[in-house]
Amino acid sequence: MQLTGIHHLTAVSADAPGNLRFYTRVMGMRLIKKTVNQDDVSAYHLFYGDGVASPGSDLTFFDFPAAPERRGNHTITRTGLRVAGHDTLKWWHRHLTEAGAKVGEIGERDGRFTLDFEDPEGQRLSLIDDGGVGEAHPWAKSTVPAEHQIRGLGPITMSVPDRTHTDVVLRELMLMRHVRDYPVPDSDSDIVHVYEMGEGGPAAELHVAVRPKLPVAQPGAGGVHHVAFRTPNRAEYDEWAERLRKLRVPNSGKVNRFYFESLYFREPNGVLFEIATDGPGFAADEPMESLGEKLALPPFLEKRRAEIERGLKPLAA
Repeated sequence: MQLTGIHHLTAVSADAPGNLRFYTRVMGMRLIKKTVNQDDVSAYHLFYGDGVASPGSDLTFFDFPAAPERRGNHTITRTGLRVAGHDTLKWWHRHLTEAGAKVGEIGERDGRFTLDFEDPEGQRLSLIDDGGVGEAHPWAKSTVPAEHQIRGLGPITMSVPDRTHTDVVLRELMLMRHVRDYPVPDSDSDIVHVYEMGEGGPAAELHVAVRPKLPVAQPGAGGVHHVAFRTPNRAEYDEWAERLRKLRVPNSGKVNRFYFESLYFREPNGVLFEIATDGPGFAADEPMESLGEKLALPPFLEKRRAEIERGLKPLAA
């Protein structure tokens, strides 16, 4: 039993139309599912991914009328988006600059070329050169050339004041491996500790930055709600549920999200983790070629479609 990598990351937006414009037009990602938050159907849940909605490519957003996040500890602080090659990073630097995004300079971090930037609401993102290793599934209708498109998520960085108990959960409960450390950029003393899953590599890494002097973060728009880790099938998902039960870890119990099955729990510093199955996937209720074109609802919400649609704001790219 082994987690195989990052499944998805869910962040918060207070501007669903603007979010859709940025991630489809500027970032060139495919809207692979337009649905609602299953726990609050007044809010959109927008999923962006690659051309075939691969597990591990999903960057998703809850649409909440929230004030901006107050940055700090006890939360996820940066989301990596994998691309292939230094030339691709140079292309993205020009592209994001022309789009008016807040963008840094290409640099090297943890042995990989990296470009930090923010979306219009201050969501902290990084483009990571993954060397083109592994499969890529570009989207034919993207605004970004195929060779420069985002290949998937990872690594994900979280910040904590003390990693002692988090380290125990990552290694002994979640069976991750602590493989190396590197300094926090622009800090003389803070350290990032790298944990990997499965076969490793940026698609299967969680980076834990220990930053004792940061204040406690306050959730909001431009922040992250949770990160999900991949488990390949229902059998291993059941094993994870049993493992959490036996170890008496407070958790959600099994939750069927229709497109995948989930388990939720908080690690000791309060960051919300999810374990999610790779399947059945986003083509479970609509054809792959037309994903995201209409509002999709899981079967248990379908009977409320008219009510739900009346409560949603217009959404157009």
